[in-house]
Amino acid sequence: MKITMGHGAGGELMSQLLSQTILNNITRKAAGEVGLEDLDDGGTVSVGDLEVVVSTDSYTVKPIFFPGGDIGKLAMCGTINDVSVMGAKPLAVASALVIEEGFLTEELERITRSMDRVCREAGVSIITGDTKVMEKHALDKIIVTTTGIGVAAKGGVIKDSELKPGDKIIITGSLGDHGIALMSFREGFGFETTLKSDVAPLWSIIERVLEVGGITAMRDPTRGGLSATLNDWARGAGVGILVHEEKVPMKEEVVAASEMLGIDPFTVANEGKAVIGVEARKALEVLHALRSTKLGKEAEIIGEVVDKYRGRVVMETVVGGKRIMEPPIGDPVPRVC
Repeated sequence: MKITMGHGAGGELMSQLLSQTILNNITRKAAGEVGLEDLDDGGTVSVGDLEVVVSTDSYTVKPIFFPGGDIGKLAMCGTINDVSVMGAKPLAVASALVIEEGFLTEELERITRSMDRVCREAGVSIITGDTKVMEKHALDKIIVTTTGIGVAAKGGVIKDSELKPGDKIIITGSLGDHGIALMSFREGFGFETTLKSDVAPLWSIIERVLEVGGITAMRDPTRGGLSATLNDWARGAGVGILVHEEKVPMKEEVVAASEMLGIDPFTVANEGKAVIGVEARKALEVLHALRSTKLGKEAEIIGEVVDKYRGRVVMETVVGGKRIMEPPIGDPVPRVC
């Protein structure tokens, strides 16, 4: 089998690659509450009364500068968010840069300044790194790899598998902004003047909802979008999830561009949103806490966890019918993260 672009897109092809090829060759011995076999946003190492959360990612976004951000901002936000949605306070990031020969130092400075701004905003330190250069045309401009480290109290890590019937599903803001903004800009479809990526560090709002409590699952819906996230949750927890389409916040530009391009916006990557599972008794309190913040002012309760449809996500459409929200096979908008 040859690797295709779809194998890196966060959908079913990627799941198959992980389960059938990569994980089969790795000894999976957990060092803490969450291990590689959990396929969560990160793993943990138990140290005394703490769980050290570690998450790593590589960024190959094209173009490297886009409306609302650049590859440096994206890399720092993505890694900080992956640590944050596991319920851990992000503390530090390690970063490795692989740069194509001929890359402009002015552009590298712009990228590293973005990385620094995000870390200062989130109260995170870049503590170590590595830099390599490859021959011209050996890669596309630059790859940024980041590893984030955070801490949570023992037993305080948020796992995706702990959803239960009755829980509410909350999205912290409008869907599809990042993927559609980037593709519109990349392909020249004319939406770039009004639509920008949502890329942002989320710890400030996640800290607020953790203080409220009742959180049973949390993820930033990047590759594969909301659809991939909810399907992973439904299968991992053995529950059904019902989504109310009319409750899902989405900008008019995203809807228009998605219809024009024939893209399902529920499968498009987001880089500044979180999907949160929360106990019903705490749902309104969490919603109010989110709406009191800049990044969470568009938050909505979009669905609930149910006993039926186990392992499936079902959408109640705006016209009153129901349809299965299938997990994406690949990514309709490649190289957006």
